[in-house]
Amino acid sequence: MERRRIKVLDTTLRDGEQTPGVALAPEQKLEIARALDELGVDIIEAGSAISSEGERKAIKLITKAGFQAEICSFVRAAKEDVDAALACDVDSVHMVVPTSDIHLKYKLKKTRKEVKEMALNVARYALDHGLTVEFSAEDASRTEISFLLDLLSAAAEEGAQRVCVCDTVGVLTYEKSRELFSTLTGKIKVPVAAHCHNDFGMATANTVAAVIGGASEVHVTVNGLGERGGNAALEEVVLALSHFYDISTGIKLKNLYSVSNLVEKITGMPVSPTKPIVGENAFAHGAGIHTHGVLIEPSTYEPIPPEMVGQRRRLVFGKLSGSHAIVSELKKMGLKPTKKQVEEIFKQVKQLGDRGKIVTDTEFRAIVDSVLGREFKETLKLEELTVVSGNRVTPTSSVRIKFGDKEFVESGIGIGPVDAAMNAISKVVEGTANVRLIEYHVDAISGGTDAMVSVVVKLTDGKRMVTARGTSGDIIMASVQAMLNGVNRLLWDKKMRGK
Repeated sequence: MERRRIKVLDTTLRDGEQTPGVALAPEQKLEIARALDELGVDIIEAGSAISSEGERKAIKLITKAGFQAEICSFVRAAKEDVDAALACDVDSVHMVVPTSDIHLKYKLKKTRKEVKEMALNVARYALDHGLTVEFSAEDASRTEISFLLDLLSAAAEEGAQRVCVCDTVGVLTYEKSRELFSTLTGKIKVPVAAHCHNDFGMATANTVAAVIGGASEVHVTVNGLGERGGNAALEEVVLALSHFYDISTGIKLKNLYSVSNLVEKITGMPVSPTKPIVGENAFAHGAGIHTHGVLIEPSTYEPIPPEMVGQRRRLVFGKLSGSHAIVSELKKMGLKPTKKQVEEIFKQVKQLGDRGKIVTDTEFRAIVDSVLGREFKETLKLEELTVVSGNRVTPTSSVRIKFGDKEFVESGIGIGPVDAAMNAISKVVEGTANVRLIEYHVDAISGGTDAMVSVVVKLTDGKRMVTARGTSGDIIMASVQAMLNGVNRLLWDKKMRGK
């Protein structure tokens, strides 16, 4: 029997950009759109063409890129919105019409009859101009079912190719969502889409329930971005449909983690470590009982292989670590320590963990080197660091770094002094060690403006990945220290492996 297939409309570039603090330049939107197209998204809601000149520029860049996905613009029930979308050469419009009594009374100040007439007129205008129309009922989950059914059926009869039901403030439950979509899809003659918000943490469940109820399209955002509590997360919805219900979305699951990272980087909205599927801890194991189990049989503590979504398994060391995890890591490092050496490494990891620290890769390897009598040698050494910053100057940094018997001098600018210093360091590193920075995280260890700070970075040389820490009363020095610690560890490990 052929698998059921539903469509995915990704609204990261529209609803996702409504996340407070997110503002995307046209080129950034194009980069995300390209990743979404490669991911296998059916419809990309590229933005709202009426919003601004910059928004129209972004949508035009996307429509001209030749993607496989259908390119869509958000519009209100207004002809000027449709005209703006037409000027951007989009394939379709997502026409959103408020339908609940509370929206009609306080936002539109119109009757149901007036809204219906207005919306259908604009839908006809868009259709007459060759656009595919997805007719969307805003706040549908708080709309009287008889009016909702009447309006969406009328839109379908008018020629709208798809209709959408929006749970605008996330008040549906799994049971109500399934019942609502079962009712609507049984009576409306065109495909029905689900657009769920996450105000109560129910967006993924409600979207899945909508599909089980008969919805043939889902609206999602990468990492669950969106206003207030966000939207249904693309990665959660597509994996849940595939894994639990054998429903196909056409999404390349192996791309989920890389697309999540790209969106996180461009939007500047950090993904929680505990975020399902794409969070850094989604396949990380720290407690001894868990690591023991997962090393014997991964399915004991992992519902799916991490590689399925482009992730990887990580063993995290700290006070809860077990000896099996340490033995496994030493084996991966190509080392054969004695039983006594393993016990000493285990003891030191526990001691460091008891001081309230997660043991980074560089710290773990430093313990190993110490116990095994291997003398760690720094390859890169900071000789000089200068940073200039202020309200009337562009933050600038210059560094002088010794690499073996050679010296390198580089400079960098940034949005702040830390960014400038890290950019300068990165230039040296790119030219000497082919190492790049993936993540940067800072915590204040103590209170006050003179607080000690701990900076943790994640670095890769393309083959290996390490985390490293730097600690100082100066955030710039802590950042540089973390960066150099990580680079030196990657170079040292490479030398030890003879590769």
